Amino acid sequence: MQQGRGRGGKMPRREKPEFDQQIVDLARVTRVTKGGKQMSFRATVLIGDHHGRVGYGVDKGKDVQIAVDKAANQAKKNIIRIPIIKETIPHFVLAKFKSAQVILKPVPRGSGVIAGGSVRMVLEMAGIPNVSAKILSRTKNKITNIKAVFKALQSFKVKRSMERPVAEDLVVKQAELSEKKAFAADEIKLEQIKEKINKPVKPIKKDIKR
Repeated sequence: MQQGRGRGGKMPRREKPEFDQQIVDLARVTRVTKGGKQMSFRATVLIGDHHGRVGYGVDKGKDVQIAVDKAANQAKKNIIRIPIIKETIPHFVLAKFKSAQVILKPVPRGSGVIAGGSVRMVLEMAGIPNVSAKILSRTKNKITNIKAVFKALQSFKVKRSMERPVAEDLVVKQAELSEKKAFAADEIKLEQIKEKINKPVKPIKKDIKR
């Protein structure tokens, strides 16, 4: 009997991970110490959900898999949320990080992602449907370019409603609506009281017998 199978001998379905993962760069690096040269691998990993969240991580390890796992864990700590308005970014932005300089521009619906290299990877993992990007600098360092793109994406202000869960937003909206209704009812009662106070008093007529 095979282990790890469900009923009917079928393999259980694996749950889809929250974020997709993509290796941008993988390099072998050397560190010189007193004991000699120490070889290790440096991995640059991007993660994203294609719905406005993306993160990057850079880390080293003795093995390729160790370096990738460490970089992915670091990327989960560096996740940012990007506001997507009308299927594109909110406005034009220019960002610079060290020797890298990039620009991001909103484009009409249906244009797609107009970019290349590591910049395109970041925008696709973030899930921005329509955007134009260009690297103005001459540097080919992928890590520097990625950090410049993230600096540009972080310049967009995220609304509070995007930072909170949907259920929490509904509760807050209902509470605000009930407060407005209660305030309106109090205003009506106050106006009624004012009308009663300011109402002119009719003089009392007395029948005087002559």
